[in-house]
Amino acid sequence: MTATSAATPLAREHFPAARRWSYLNHAGISPLPQPAVDAMHRRATEVSLDGEFTYPAHSAEIERVRASAARLMGVPSTDVAFVKNTTTGLGMVANGLDWSPGDRVVVPDLEFPSTLYPWLALADRGVRVDRVRPEGTGGKLTTAAFVDRIRAGQPPKLVVTSWVQFGRGWRVDLAELGRACREVGALLCVDVIQGLGVIPAELARWGVDFAMADGHKWLLGPEGCGVLYVRGSRLELLRPLEPGWNSVAHREEWDNLELVFDDTARRLEGGMPNVTGIAALGASIDLLHAAGIPAIWSHVDRLCELACSGLAAIGATVLSDRSPEGRSGIVAVHLDGLPIPLLAKQLQAEGIAVSARAGGLRISPHGYNNEHDIERLIDAVAKSTRA
Repeated sequence: MTATSAATPLAREHFPAARRWSYLNHAGISPLPQPAVDAMHRRATEVSLDGEFTYPAHSAEIERVRASAARLMGVPSTDVAFVKNTTTGLGMVANGLDWSPGDRVVVPDLEFPSTLYPWLALADRGVRVDRVRPEGTGGKLTTAAFVDRIRAGQPPKLVVTSWVQFGRGWRVDLAELGRACREVGALLCVDVIQGLGVIPAELARWGVDFAMADGHKWLLGPEGCGVLYVRGSRLELLRPLEPGWNSVAHREEWDNLELVFDDTARRLEGGMPNVTGIAALGASIDLLHAAGIPAIWSHVDRLCELACSGLAAIGATVLSDRSPEGRSGIVAVHLDGLPIPLLAKQLQAEGIAVSARAGGLRISPHGYNNEHDIERLIDAVAKSTRA
């Protein structure tokens, strides 16, 4: 392969990490782009100078970012709340719904822990968790596999899944799964952290009822600042778990002590928002919108294909399912010889960021990565396996 200077959908100059790394670990923690760093610094500086008098402008910016995030998700802005992280969003659904003994939750086996634990923790309320077994080395989770579990007992109250599985990158067909859930009256809750920001999303059209994602992966935002989508018609199903001044329709009327919840997803936010985190997340989402998610997805998909073909040529086994319906921005490969965690450490020492997950070397490029990053990875893996 020969390196190319072709432009990338996301400008590399926005990413200081690209000067030090071939950073191919966006399924882990993404490096912040400079505009996000600048936004955080600007908001913090404003508060340092003017304290509470910055709040009106910051509040307006929060609403702008809410609308921008909603557009990325394909949902109305009134259905979006800001949360600390994906786990918080999942917990709001798990603990906010009204459960009865015997209720069922269907969720994939081998899920990310935070996407499984909230439902297992409902065992003391009589909730039963039925797991969908992934198929094959790629961890395929077909709609048919979900339907088999859905039909294995009384209709579930809730079906839960990651949009993209964190280990080997299988992408669930949410439109098909949404239809299957509606047929039996089940709600659909999706952890979208491994797809949102790199793959085009239309969550409302696909029939998703709840979705959540922290900003620190494909959204290119800071850690500890994420988004939660609750379909408007499902909002009354969730009991707000941390009601506060920001939850009510008459917020900032400090002497009005009536508990009248806001009629949007904002009722789930409770207290003071993470102003600097939301500003940074908004700056990163602005970059994504400017580039266009379809263009980013096409670019990332091509880099993943280059990585798969190049690594296979030096003896790697591609573990991820790369079929058109199941592929994502995550690919995992296995190599004989050096243990995968040790190989990941060696690559890190050479300035190549990847991770060891699900028995493979996990590679996850974004829209500012280029062919040279992939070439460096392949050359370094070849050198390590020869040693």
